[in-house]
This record gives sequence, structure tokens and C-alpha cells, in this order.
Amino acid sequence: MPYINVIPPDRATGLLKKLYDAALKRAGRIWGIVAVMSPNPPAMKASLDFYGTLMHGPSPLSRARREMLAVVVSAANHCVY
Repeated sequence: MPYINVIPPDRATGLLKKLYDAALKRAGRIWGIVAVMSPNPPAMKASLDFYGTLMHGPSPLSRARREMLAVVVSAANHCVY
């Protein structure tokens, strides 16, 4: 099984600390999908920005429909998160 050495919030600095602080403010915790990107903060920022655009940006789909699609796709792909 692959192993990724994540950087815990108490060791984060710079951009990673800023991203972790925003994640804590937004969700109250650091989800695994975020922590796994911690070795590459620019990639984490790009991923979070992309997600924000998809879920909160202008779209012909309502926010509820976007969330429903995310749940259906995750279930179809047997995702645990």
C-alpha cells in the first residue's frame, strides 16, 4: 500500500499553513484528501481552487445538484470520503 508522509498542521509553514488555517476555518478539521496534498502546497492550492470553482462558481446547475452529482460519482467509484 502506498504511503504519503503528510505534514501535520503544527509543522506547517508558509502557503501550507495558510491553506491548513483556511481548511480548519471552513470545515473545523483537516480532511485526509487535503492532508495528502500537504507535501506539495501549490498543488493543494490549485486543487482547492478548482473544487471551489466547480462547487461555488457560476453554473447552470444549482449547488444542491452539484453536491448530489458529487455524491453519486463518489458512490459509483466506491470512494470512502
